[in-house]
Amino acid sequence: MSRDLLIELLDRNDEHVASAAAADLDAQRDGQQPPVVSVCCSDSRVSQEGMWAVDRPGYLFTAGNIGNRVSDRVDGERVLDGSVAYPLAHTNTDVLVVVGHTGCGAVGAALSAARTGELPAEPGIRADVEDLVPIVEAGLDALDGDGDSDETADEGDGEDGPSVRNRLVEYNVHEQVAIARETEEAADAEVYGFVYDFHGAYGGPDGAVYLVNVDGERDLDTLRDRVGSEHANRVATLL
Repeated sequence: MSRDLLIELLDRNDEHVASAAAADLDAQRDGQQPPVVSVCCSDSRVSQEGMWAVDRPGYLFTAGNIGNRVSDRVDGERVLDGSVAYPLAHTNTDVLVVVGHTGCGAVGAALSAARTGELPAEPGIRADVEDLVPIVEAGLDALDGDGDSDETADEGDGEDGPSVRNRLVEYNVHEQVAIARETEEAADAEVYGFVYDFHGAYGGPDGAVYLVNVDGERDLDTLRDRVGSEHANRVATLL
């Protein structure tokens, strides 16, 4: 099986080499100036290049981690993650996009930890989930008791409305936007918060992104004015 996958990877690279995207690398050899850095949760179902229909190098600087977190701790101080700070500080990138996704396993694990005190066994996963637990706990408080039902295994939404997990996914996006905006590196950047939906949580088609935050602004009418009537249906909230 592993050899079959190895051959498949090389075959896929052959396709890449033959594509126009690979030819576009010629213009990128001496450096990069991507207009957007996108931070998304690490998940095989959520392709950053795919969701933004990026078909050429040089447009999107991608960063991914468990729970689409924008920060790290250095010497006990919370700082902007290096994969996010680098393009903002060194490649003239001036837009930061934070993307959560419905059915997020990281948020689900943090929700379970908040309720039971039990964290994943693997040290690296445990550290990432532990970083999300205070956000999830604050989110549960903000839901005013609506998060008491046991939905840790539920990735979607039921007849009674959005799942607790998906609401916390959106809450986490808001928190990550706020954290980013407090940092020096992102001070002059525009910061957008989105949720990528493939569970029908926001009522639209699978693969749609929904704008929930622009530079800390969450008012739906204001956000719809920002994107215009053509994309007004892509502004929504579960909170």
